[in-house]
Amino acid sequence: MAGHSKFANIKHKKEKADAARGKIFTRLGREIAVAVKAGGSALDSNSKLKDVVAKAKANNMPNDTIERSIKKAAGDLTAVNYEKVVYEGYGPNGVAVIVEVLTDNRNRAAANVRNAFTKGGGNMGTTGCVSFMFDEKGVIMVESGNNINEDELMLMSIDAGASDFNAVEGGYEILTAPDDFSSVRTALEEMNITMISAEVSMIPQNYNTLSSPEELKKMNKLLDLLDEEEDVQNVWHSWDEQTG
Repeated sequence: MAGHSKFANIKHKKEKADAARGKIFTRLGREIAVAVKAGGSALDSNSKLKDVVAKAKANNMPNDTIERSIKKAAGDLTAVNYEKVVYEGYGPNGVAVIVEVLTDNRNRAAANVRNAFTKGGGNMGTTGCVSFMFDEKGVIMVESGNNINEDELMLMSIDAGASDFNAVEGGYEILTAPDDFSSVRTALEEMNITMISAEVSMIPQNYNTLSSPEELKKMNKLLDLLDEEEDVQNVWHSWDEQTG
């Protein structure tokens, strides 16, 4: 991971998310609903909900909107019936793609995701066809500045359970095992460290580059089509967007 930061991509995605804030808030609201149904509405006793709320705050979701989403889910548990499904496949030039959806209609989600792969010059594969090429890790991005001392932040992160710490262009990348993500994120929060992104992600072990304009056009189309799908929550891929 060291030396191949996706901090610039995180920033880019955040800017795109800001431009489509309503859509990202809808997705976060769905994640909140699923977390509340699974473990209740109390943050102190529902670590999954705490993680989703932290993710929501990192995406600039207002506190009152978060609270309304939690109350709505808590008061309408019978109406929350989303199922998490993960699809895997390939984009142009063998780029590995993992798509995570929360849906109330598995057939609709599968058809729409398959259509996106097809129109984007790729193909949807079977479960497990690319996931072995990724490592599941907690990823916390902290922007530099605001009197943050790199050595102190690194020691604080490692003491809290982080597995790796990288200084990257524009900030710091803190990696954790999935089981340690909540405790590390909480420790940083308690120290008033502002996180630009905080979530458990699928990190590719190797990255693919796209050289031709046609490949780039198809890959961007695939990602845009997936982004437009209401059921799609997360998309992880092995395309190195920084070098093509």
